[in-house]
Amino acid sequence: MPGKFSAISDGINFLGTLSLRKLWNYSLLRASYFISLMRGKSLHSGMPHSVSVEPTTSCNLHCPECPSGLGKFSRPSGTMSKSDFIKVIDQLKKNLMYLILYFQGEPFLNPDFFEMIRYASKNRVYTATSTNGHFLDNDHAKMTVESGLDRLIISLDGTDQETYEKYRKGGELDKVLAGIRNIVKWKKQLRSSRPYVIIQFLVFKANEHQIPAMKKLVKKLGADRLELKTAQVYDYENDRELIPENPKYARYVRDKNGKWKIRRPMRNRCFRMWSGAVITWDGRVVPCCFDKDAAHQLGKLETHFFKEIWKSKAYRDFRKQVFTGRSKIDICSNCTE
Repeated sequence: MPGKFSAISDGINFLGTLSLRKLWNYSLLRASYFISLMRGKSLHSGMPHSVSVEPTTSCNLHCPECPSGLGKFSRPSGTMSKSDFIKVIDQLKKNLMYLILYFQGEPFLNPDFFEMIRYASKNRVYTATSTNGHFLDNDHAKMTVESGLDRLIISLDGTDQETYEKYRKGGELDKVLAGIRNIVKWKKQLRSSRPYVIIQFLVFKANEHQIPAMKKLVKKLGADRLELKTAQVYDYENDRELIPENPKYARYVRDKNGKWKIRRPMRNRCFRMWSGAVITWDGRVVPCCFDKDAAHQLGKLETHFFKEIWKSKAYRDFRKQVFTGRSKIDICSNCTE
């Protein structure tokens, strides 16, 4: 069911999770954000409409720009329990419009992953996840479709094994392709409009020449959409191997000295600080997905309710800093928001 029809079905599925309360809450977030822009000072109202929850930090791959695969976290590693996840959803479900079951790690490695999806779906929360696609064998693909997952993002960064494994270290292209076919097969057999399948292609210097071939491959596989994504590079100023030559697919441009710099100028604003948050596997609340090491922990669900953290002085101060000196916040230095 690829193409426009599947996108319409995905939109209908999303609309089916909405309520007047969620729409009102989103209006409060937008209104307080725009008032803050006009006043030049932080004012916030409402609860997050989008949250990322980290099922696990474990991963089967060793991608060079990923702290999970490289095992370079400065924070503890682990897996979220089903009971902790239920507590998160119960606190947020009345206002939550979009749940991303992913932060760091491979979410399918959490043994309770499908039960997490089912619980969120039962509570009318639109669910999405991102995977490297290595755990979509026939049985798991069927379980994924039956779980009610709304959106499935599968990383596929090459059309041949040699190119694919340049970034996805330890990955097997054939296994990912088979997994995509399994998902498409079970969607058809179960006559399900879920999940909406997005193939995500991180564009690097080594694979940018394969974009035309990837477009043909995605169509052949029967996935719903191809998403070409610019890649984050940690040491971008001195990069020689990762940043693509085509500026259309790069977050960075060269300065007059030949060094790379962020393409977009950083402004003292960010709607993410008004609209969403990230919750790590052990309940740390951090401002966004760029804080991979939870260096800016704003609270922990072990000792506080989410609403207390969301409305806390620490969160207010962080939002204020975004409006007055965002360039001084380290996690913002490599952000395209």
